[in-house]
Amino acid sequence: MQDPIIWADSHCHLDQLDLNPFDQQLEKFFERAKSVGVRYFLDVCIDTDNLDAVCAAAATYPFVWCSIGIHPNTELSEEVTVDTLCEWANRPKVVAIGETGLDYYRSEGNLDWQRDRFRQHIRAAIQLQKPLIVHSRDANEDTIQILREEKAGQVGGVLHCFAGDLPMAQAAIDLGFYISFSGVLTFKNARNLQDIARVLPLEYLLVETDSPYLAPMPHRGKPNYPDFVHYIGEKLAGLQELSVEKVAQQTTENFFKLFKLERWR
Repeated sequence: MQDPIIWADSHCHLDQLDLNPFDQQLEKFFERAKSVGVRYFLDVCIDTDNLDAVCAAAATYPFVWCSIGIHPNTELSEEVTVDTLCEWANRPKVVAIGETGLDYYRSEGNLDWQRDRFRQHIRAAIQLQKPLIVHSRDANEDTIQILREEKAGQVGGVLHCFAGDLPMAQAAIDLGFYISFSGVLTFKNARNLQDIARVLPLEYLLVETDSPYLAPMPHRGKPNYPDFVHYIGEKLAGLQELSVEKVAQQTTENFFKLFKLERWR
């Protein structure tokens, strides 16, 4: 008997889903996700406002884990420190630091504060021995340079919602990082990204929704949900000329390996 297809959404924002009433609808949503093989979720923190929510979801559901961190576009009155991040991470089921990184697309001017924050997150991750969740947009070279300078390869991590070029992906993999593809991979105008996905080793790939953003085809332009992650996995399977079963199995194993979780069955 063939094993069932099981997916892990390696990056989502459960607290931002359009569910009302949230708690009751979230239960129903998880049942819907299970019906299409989506069994595991990483709920990602982006600022101090949703820190408690992501930790609560992870504490409530055995198949949900969480991260702590501040998104690079979030402007704060006072920057976070390594000590603050380590304190936040001292909660149940926090398995990663981030999302953190650089975003030169949305932020303008002197972005030293963004680079400094990224370094603080990397240092906290190394101190805690937890992987990093890295957001990078229009900042390929600086992202890789800072990861190298801060010796982020000691803990590794993932370049989430990857939108860089092939040299960036290869440099990240050389540092022990994974590459995660979002719904953008399914877009008709994402040919360059699809060409990159064709040639990267599956052993270093993850799939994610980044929900509620970036819904994949055929739901583009609509609210995104973690159970849509199978569309991304199916697209990746087609690009790599592999079976959907193989891609589901490998990306889910990668998820558990990266975040140091117990093996799944």
